[in-house]
Amino acid sequence: MVKGVSRRVVVVNSPDPRIFEQAIFIVRNDALTKDGVSSREIVEEAERVARSYTQGAGKLSRHWRALPPALYAVMGAGGIGLVWLLAALL
Repeated sequence: MVKGVSRRVVVVNSPDPRIFEQAIFIVRNDALTKDGVSSREIVEEAERVARSYTQGAGKLSRHWRALPPALYAVMGAGGIGLVWLLAALL
């Protein structure tokens, strides 16, 4: 529990609820005064980041889930075999 600290947060609902429900961004206290950024610009940036995360998250995870677990075992064994071969030759 935090006492005596004030934080500015931006809560964005997910564009794709299958990945996450909400994204919470903690905004620096000096962001509004130091850089001259408006509150609306901060919210738009948070929405853009959440949207880009949902667009990119599904592509990579679906690709790697398509590979069978036995293939991972073969790739790991092949990698270890290469390391042993290089160690033996050097």
